[in-house]
Amino acid sequence: MPDGADSELVELETIVVPKRRKGLYVLPNMVTLAALFAGFYSIVMAMNGRFDMAAIGVFCAMVLDGLDGRVARMTNTQSAFGEQMDSLSDMVSFGAAPALIAYEWAFRGLGRWGWIAAFVYCACAALRLARFNVNTGVVDKRFFQGLPSPAAAALIAGFILVMAELGVKGPQVQWPMFALALFAGLTMVTNLPFYSFKDVSVKKSVPFPVIVLLALAIGAISVDPAKALLGLFGAYGLSGYVVYVWRRYKGEPTSVISTSTDDPDERGLH
Repeated sequence: MPDGADSELVELETIVVPKRRKGLYVLPNMVTLAALFAGFYSIVMAMNGRFDMAAIGVFCAMVLDGLDGRVARMTNTQSAFGEQMDSLSDMVSFGAAPALIAYEWAFRGLGRWGWIAAFVYCACAALRLARFNVNTGVVDKRFFQGLPSPAAAALIAGFILVMAELGVKGPQVQWPMFALALFAGLTMVTNLPFYSFKDVSVKKSVPFPVIVLLALAIGAISVDPAKALLGLFGAYGLSGYVVYVWRRYKGEPTSVISTSTDDPDERGLH
């Protein structure tokens, strides 16, 4: 090979190719941002005394939160950034927003007890989300470890919507709301198994009666959405306790941890 060719080859080898900057996927992150906006909207509505709209904002955030992950998987646009963004959005929409709504609607007249109840709920939501992020790889995918934060937020928002329909003001039901906030918050940080529905495939065929039951369920919800949603999430909030008692009765493992770990940093989280 000629000497000139050798020198050109050396020059080419010494050229540093700049690394391509990694961008962010627009579609799933836009859905996550929309969910975050719904949570922020709920906080603003609560500050303005529009508690019915604040509760509706929480439910809108729930729908959007359920979509972003599915959109990412369908479009193959999953990313670590998206996972962290989703978790932070959940903290606002299902942690801070329900706590503030409950405080503004019912707890303000309770003084110290009011803000303690709101803080306990908010803190439990943060702990629930942090534990979920850490235990993602070791939890049985069929179950959630503790009540999911969207379901806990739905209990708060659903109760407010039902009371608004009945013309009941927050101060009239301070203590029932107090008990509900503590129940939702503390249930989030338990180890109770809550069915995740992640093994349900929409691509599989189902018997015809199942479609009829779905139509009846949609009809029942449309008649009185607030009461139907509160009843639905109330039943789900109790389902973890029922599954736990049933497993104990049958002598089956009650933990949803599917893989043991020797990491000392994770022992207390299981």
